[in-house]
Amino acid sequence: MYDQETILKEIRTKWAGKTVHFAKETDSTNEWAKRLSREGAQHGTLAVAEFQNAGKGRLGRRWQAPEGSSVMMSLLLKPEFEPQYASMLTVVMGLSVAQAVEKLGVQVSIKWPNDVVMSRRKICGILTEMGLNGNKIREVVIGVGINVNLKEIPTELQDKATSLYLETGKTYDRVQVLARILESFEKNYEKFIRTCDLSGMIEEYNQLLANRNQPVRILDPNHPWEGTALGINQQGELLVRDEQGKIQIVRAGEVSVRGLYSYV
Repeated sequence: MYDQETILKEIRTKWAGKTVHFAKETDSTNEWAKRLSREGAQHGTLAVAEFQNAGKGRLGRRWQAPEGSSVMMSLLLKPEFEPQYASMLTVVMGLSVAQAVEKLGVQVSIKWPNDVVMSRRKICGILTEMGLNGNKIREVVIGVGINVNLKEIPTELQDKATSLYLETGKTYDRVQVLARILESFEKNYEKFIRTCDLSGMIEEYNQLLANRNQPVRILDPNHPWEGTALGINQQGELLVRDEQGKIQIVRAGEVSVRGLYSYV
């Protein structure tokens, strides 16, 4: 069973997911978590749905998945820090998902900044949204969609997406997957708020970085270029050595990074 009761039973955190709202269907878990925030929901509240009828990814892309196949959840945070640090939480969640999946005995890596990948294809999408009161954070909502037991991928996504089931031939208990993610995220978030940067996670992140020491192409619309990815810095930016040997800083949100011959 995958419902509020089974999820709550498995969660062993101090605050992440201590309150769980579960629905068979919702518009999008991110929108639902924002509504819960407006109704006074606490830091760490989790919204989980079996089906989203208006799920969304980055750039407004639709996100849908058949029943029983995925984990679709959004975590509500009420941080005290300044708004400029919030975007790094996407990287914190990407690392947390990768660590959680590895605890299930499955090897994964991260395509910078936050795509969790297997066989150079994505198993997880993360969307972070922030609401402000004046210049203070009202809430941050991190939406996570993971292809767990998905048995087929739409043709147009087969070169970019996969699932735990398709990679390993095994089905997974989604409650376990969700609970492990919250455990990893809580630890990483507590490290993050001490410094408001990724200094406490750089080493673990770089060990999982799929593009590390690999040739990459920086898809800058004005001036695409190639180099070698070295790892991230404390702000979660990617350090890339260009063809002249100079180390350049690449910022998420400004450009995309791809492998030379594939998505990763």
